Formats: sequence, C-alpha cells, structure tokens
Amino acid sequence: MPKQTDKAIRRKKRRNPLPAILLVILLGLGIYKAPDLCRNYIYPHKYSEYVDRYSAKYHMDKNFVYAVIKTESNFDPSAESDVGARGLMQLMEDAYDWVGYRMEDGREISYDHMFVPEYNIEYGTYLLMLLYDEYGDFETTLAAYHSGRGNVNKWLENSEYSSDGKTLDNIPSAATKHYVEKVMSAYSAYNNLYK
Repeated sequence: MPKQTDKAIRRKKRRNPLPAILLVILLGLGIYKAPDLCRNYIYPHKYSEYVDRYSAKYHMDKNFVYAVIKTESNFDPSAESDVGARGLMQLMEDAYDWVGYRMEDGREISYDHMFVPEYNIEYGTYLLMLLYDEYGDFETTLAAYHSGRGNVNKWLENSEYSSDGKTLDNIPSAATKHYVEKVMSAYSAYNNLYK
C-alpha cells in the first residue's frame, strides 16, 4: 500500500469551515444578548413598583434592595426558611415586630402578611434603612440583617473583628460572611446591569 504524504493527510483533515463560522456568530450574538438575559432572568427587577416606592421613601439604594431580595428568596414571595423567615426579604418574626414598632404601623396586619410582596418589601426596606442609619456601611448592615444587631454590636466591640468599632473588618460567622459576600456580589451585578 502506498504511503500517504503529509500533504495528503492534511488535505483529508480539512473540514467544512461553515459550522465553526456559525458557532462564532452564535457566540457573538449570545455575548451581545448576555446583558439582556442577565437582566431578565438572573438579576431581574421584579416587584419594581414596591421596590421603587419603598427604596425612595426610606432612602435606600434600590439595587441594594434588589440584591437582598435576590439573595434571600430569589424573588419567591412564598419562601420560608427552616428557621421561619418569611417572604421576599426573609423577615423573622422578631424583626417584623421591631420594624412595626419603629414604623408605628397602626395597620391591622400580622406576621402572616410577610408573604404579601408589598408588605414584605416595605418592612424589609425599612429594616435595611434602620440598620444602615445605625452602621453607615452596607456590609455591616448586611451582617446585622443576617445575624442580628446584638451579634454585630458584640463583634464591633472586639478589635479582632473591628478596628474602628463602627465597621466590621472581619466577620467571625462563616455563614454571615458568606451571606454578606453573596449580597454584595449581587449588588455589584445590579449596579453593572442597571447603570
């Protein structure tokens, strides 16, 4: 049998370039559409009527509120955690009570109403405002939202976790640290997608 030359072997290996060209075009279109896909499916602005209203009313960055909702419930108003946190912003009953007291909310609503998107977003955004007013920093606010003010205040008193007593340099709870990082990552994505 005659030996094939290198040239003949290379000729056999040549393929039709059309599939590769189509793949490049499709990938190009996908990259072009990626921001729209991210905005519509990964980082949406669901419940915007309520987020816009209450973030303006309570002077909170709406992208920050969206990042909390995205992280807490992924926009599921019926979400309930193993420990009983409810709704879009996963409010615990003691947080609900404290916010209702601070808001001087005289409406006849109960903790069961935390499954109603408007009430949940109103209470959750008000809670974020209270915590931000107290701590003045998004990451410390989130740590308190997740772990409670009592824990955060103890951490702030410890120089191992806070160099200035006002913000956390290090979060001793792995779960809270992960939560803060996750919300801040979502916040960054919202800021990049919705400039």
